[in-house]
Amino acid sequence: MTDLTTLLEVGGPLAAIGGGAAYTRAKHPAAYWSTIGLPVSTTRLLSSYGSVMDACGLTVAPSRLRILAVKATTRREVRAVPPRRGIIRPTTTGLRIRLRLAPGQEPADVAASAERLRHAWGVHAVYVTTVKPGVVELRLVGYDVLRQVRMPRTRKLPSGLLKVPVALREDATSFVRDYRAVPHQLTLGATLSGKSMYLRHLVAGLARQPVALVGIDCKRGVELSPFAVRLSALATDPDQAADLLPALIDEMEERYDLIKSRQGIAPNTPDEEITSDIWGLPESERPVPIVLFVDEVAELFLVATRKDEERRDEMVTQLIRLAQLGRAAGIYLEVCGQRFGAELGKGATMLRAQLTGRVCHRVNDEASAKMALGDIAPEAVGAACAIAPERPGLAVAGDTSGGWSRIRTPYLSLGDAAEICRESAHLVPDLPALKRFRPYAPAQPVKAPGLNVQPRPATN
Repeated sequence: MTDLTTLLEVGGPLAAIGGGAAYTRAKHPAAYWSTIGLPVSTTRLLSSYGSVMDACGLTVAPSRLRILAVKATTRREVRAVPPRRGIIRPTTTGLRIRLRLAPGQEPADVAASAERLRHAWGVHAVYVTTVKPGVVELRLVGYDVLRQVRMPRTRKLPSGLLKVPVALREDATSFVRDYRAVPHQLTLGATLSGKSMYLRHLVAGLARQPVALVGIDCKRGVELSPFAVRLSALATDPDQAADLLPALIDEMEERYDLIKSRQGIAPNTPDEEITSDIWGLPESERPVPIVLFVDEVAELFLVATRKDEERRDEMVTQLIRLAQLGRAAGIYLEVCGQRFGAELGKGATMLRAQLTGRVCHRVNDEASAKMALGDIAPEAVGAACAIAPERPGLAVAGDTSGGWSRIRTPYLSLGDAAEICRESAHLVPDLPALKRFRPYAPAQPVKAPGLNVQPRPATN
């Protein structure tokens, strides 16, 4: 009986602590990392740093001066020299540590051993970035941050005109859609893949900025109509899109005429006043940027008759012109769809070539993933095809530089996004060329404060 009592007194609390830790790790990974994972991983790193670096082949032979100093002061064995370790900086999602590489090493050597370091130190992932020549930073991520997406604090997010933090990367940094750096983008995703959520975040983020938002939503407007109060123009079928695109072309040409008028360069014109895009114009003369959202782009390519084919060719040509020339005029494209391939028809591949950014959610066929990522990062195609249906919002983002990463968009309800657009309705700019395409947005009923009278049934 005494042994049983002792077992319960000792084993009971230990079992409770172990069960609580397992539950916290499964349901609240951020809390588990802050309380248990962070100290454990830090202890592993400090205690095994030298041996792990040696096992990973990240050490070099010591210099002759070091050998002589060790032999003169101690009798211990002279060991290989690992990269010099900096201060360990804990974060809410992992650890960051800088390494000064030993002579003869390069960042690629450390990056090749990232998987070994992950297992040795018991973390979810290890990412290597170059800080400056001879110095790299290891970003250790303690848990799967894409399972429950929590964006970094607002003060840590990049901000500025045409910058929208829209998702979280797998290395716990924010994925920012910067239209100044990546003017046009192709976003693909099957039904329930999270593509609409990604688009919703973009619209909500840009709604707070002095930007004109234009939409082409060939699903009868079901995706973009809730944001009508903030849109400067909206086309809900291919016929309306065929009228809207020429108006955008005319607006682009007028902006080029404005830029050309500023290029009447006189001998005494300062260098800073010579420009080839709207961003070099004085702020008082600079036209407002325009972001064009095209949802279900395949609907613009599909034809049923010869007459529809002529209209299709005109619209595709106009989209290609906007993609080729729109950046300098401050017109940016966000092209979205479920399927995008060369079989859509003439101009599809040419349009894709002008779209620098690529985001591929879960797709129904490998050809769509190849169309989105195959020409910029072939190894990313497999990652896009491996996205499970149970993780909506997960995507692979890349650009024409060849880099790519996994991202996931946090949840944002349609009502919250629409409310943001209603609050920002006063920011809709005055664009006479697009006024006739402005969607109708009914006024929201306003409740008088303090009045909450319930109706009473009539009685005899």
